[in-house]
Amino acid sequence: MKKIELYEVGPRDGFQMVDEYIPLETKARIVEGLLDAGLRHLQITSFVSPKAIPQMRDAGDLAAKVVSKYPDADLFALVPNLRGAEAAWESGLRAVSYVVSLSESHNRANIKRTHEESFAGLQAILESYPEMDVCLDLSTTFGCPFEGMKSEDEVVPFLKPYVDSGIRTVNLCDTIGIANPAQVRRIIEAVRAAYPVLDLQVHIHDTRNMGMVNTLAAIELGVDKVQSTLGGLGGCPFAPGASGNLATEDLAFMLSEMGYELGVDIPKMIKLAKYQASAIPTGQFSGHQFRIPDTN
Repeated sequence: MKKIELYEVGPRDGFQMVDEYIPLETKARIVEGLLDAGLRHLQITSFVSPKAIPQMRDAGDLAAKVVSKYPDADLFALVPNLRGAEAAWESGLRAVSYVVSLSESHNRANIKRTHEESFAGLQAILESYPEMDVCLDLSTTFGCPFEGMKSEDEVVPFLKPYVDSGIRTVNLCDTIGIANPAQVRRIIEAVRAAYPVLDLQVHIHDTRNMGMVNTLAAIELGVDKVQSTLGGLGGCPFAPGASGNLATEDLAFMLSEMGYELGVDIPKMIKLAKYQASAIPTGQFSGHQFRIPDTN
């Protein structure tokens, strides 16, 4: 049976879009619910300036709480700089996503850095924390709200210095949900041909209801690590037009029906998505059109 690893990023990419502060206990309950449903790869927060994203001001407390309770889970956080990596390490995390945008315009809007500054920041993390597992999150891989569509001719050369510096995991992100399946295939095929050492992931937003087909296009090319968020909650606060993500429970249902091994409890995930929608003031619930088969 084919196996797909689901990477749940709702506690970061979903929660960051909620203006009203979500209590720490509510966040922890959702994270623990995800783990209880069988998910083992969770991006639980981001270590960014509270001035930029106030929702993440409890990042250290949440990470420490969850790491101590679930030491065997694959828990990671997003960081934009060395300070964020330091905070993640101190909280007990040993894996991070380092974010940089293919689009320099978005890079400046998102993390207030040039490409050169972002690359230097990664080098500082790799030198300071050689034991840290670092995934490169390449935002706006497929298109940017400021610069338009992107192509493999931009992605491949951009990645070279990062691969040369030792990065072996790259997450290709459709930050504003602008991709299409043909483009997804072209970019993945080009990156694979240029850098066969890379372990690729995808993070596809669902702005135009293309999240599912674009993610499936990646899976059919052999990408076996895909990101999504519970209830489809999320977006990017620094990318105009970036709406919700692909809902984890919808993706899990489709892949399960197609015969993929996921190791997750879909009914538990749907129950948790409903709880999230009721517990978070501006929570989103994707709205399911299917029934869970009777297992009795």
